[in-house]
Amino acid sequence: MTKLEKANKYQEENHIDKSCKPVFHITPVTGWMNDPNGFSVYKGKIHLFYQYHPYNTEWGPMHWGHYISDDFIKWEEMPVALAPDESFDYAGCFSGSAIETEEGHMLVYTGVIEKENSDGTKEVIQHQCLAKGDGVHYEKIKDNPVIPAAYLPEGFSRQDFRDPKVWEEDGIYYLVAGSRDGKHDGKAVLFKSEDLRKWEYLSVLADNRGRYGKMWECPDFFALDGKHVLIVSPMDMQADRQEFHNGNQSVVMVGEYNSQDYKFTEEQVVSLDYGTDFYAPQTMLAQDGRRIMVAWMKSWDMDIRPQEQKWNGMMTVPRQLEIKDGLLYQAPVKELKNYYKDQVVYKEKEISGRCTLPGISGRVTSLELELLCGDYKTFTIYFATNEKYSIYFRYIRDEQVIEYDRTYSGMIRDVVCKRTMKIKKTGDKLKLHLIFDKFSVELFVNDGIQTFTSVFYTPLEAAGIEFECDGTAMADIEKYSIELD
Repeated sequence: MTKLEKANKYQEENHIDKSCKPVFHITPVTGWMNDPNGFSVYKGKIHLFYQYHPYNTEWGPMHWGHYISDDFIKWEEMPVALAPDESFDYAGCFSGSAIETEEGHMLVYTGVIEKENSDGTKEVIQHQCLAKGDGVHYEKIKDNPVIPAAYLPEGFSRQDFRDPKVWEEDGIYYLVAGSRDGKHDGKAVLFKSEDLRKWEYLSVLADNRGRYGKMWECPDFFALDGKHVLIVSPMDMQADRQEFHNGNQSVVMVGEYNSQDYKFTEEQVVSLDYGTDFYAPQTMLAQDGRRIMVAWMKSWDMDIRPQEQKWNGMMTVPRQLEIKDGLLYQAPVKELKNYYKDQVVYKEKEISGRCTLPGISGRVTSLELELLCGDYKTFTIYFATNEKYSIYFRYIRDEQVIEYDRTYSGMIRDVVCKRTMKIKKTGDKLKLHLIFDKFSVELFVNDGIQTFTSVFYTPLEAAGIEFECDGTAMADIEKYSIELD
């Protein structure tokens, strides 16, 4: 039995019932999930692969799990696509991307090998590999790796060279990958090819220069609304006031691209998401022209799931991206609204003290709230509440800050529970859109100019939503349940 056959057999025999999982967020079929991979369209279907270790809930030898969808919301489980079973990837099939071609659905991924040196030390080498398939089954080509680590400039790390993102322009394929130099400083390196097999090194597309963490993982590069956007996920960042937090996070750079010298110049650099659980995003171009993004809804440094849970990791809801006034905006994909049920609306509702509102509760819910006016200093939304548990977002008006606190969500780990976000687009009104799906919340602020993503595993019986105002506030509120069946 091959490793791929073994993984598929294990997945089939250890399939976890969907009732134990979120309703519309992707989770692993069983075991462990991290980075989204191969987010693409092939023959009209939306494909999302992911870093996958089916055999337990911890990170292990990386496979590629696989889902397909017609609308970004309802997903169908597919066979495991890749397993670490060749001489060029036996230590792991790491992250990568996919592209539709006349030849088939092509997966470009990082193959990992380990070599033992004469002195007994081990050396890890990462390089880029190619597989092709029909949307269900995939085979690795014989001439792998297609981009050996030796193609990198002198002084660049062969150990940290990964996460290729591929696209096509005017009949030429381009690929950006993450790497670092001898100082562990992140680089996004660019290659081109005519056939996905023979690649030419072009440039350092963008250089960290000691500014944003260390090694850059999971780069993504695309044109959007007259600008170019580079997304990277730096490791080992240090907090910078309320813009960047400590550890691994995702950073978005908006700027200009010079296609003559293959250089990107950033004009703005900000956090892509301000929450506790968001990493390694990847985008795709939908058939209607929208740029859609999905990310791993977890942090490497925090594992707060219940020990008895047999799956580990989720993806965010796919988000559609726009550039407006030079700034990146994110919104849940419009298809989510097709599953809205049971509308509850309050117009110009006066809120004072702590209160509940009839019809406003739930753990699989869309909640939109616009603060219109009022005399108050703080306004708080509590959710996943009952007499024992609660989580909140608090708007601190004078400071123009949103504070998050999951201390009383039921977790038993000593991890980050509180985080604040400085509001960028200030004004008399504040729009908040919260998407709940059992074990997560995704907050979109002021039409998505900022987002905040977090997970929690509060018992599902804690389904209350409450509001609190230390003065009096006027608000418009709109709530829907979200149902897929």
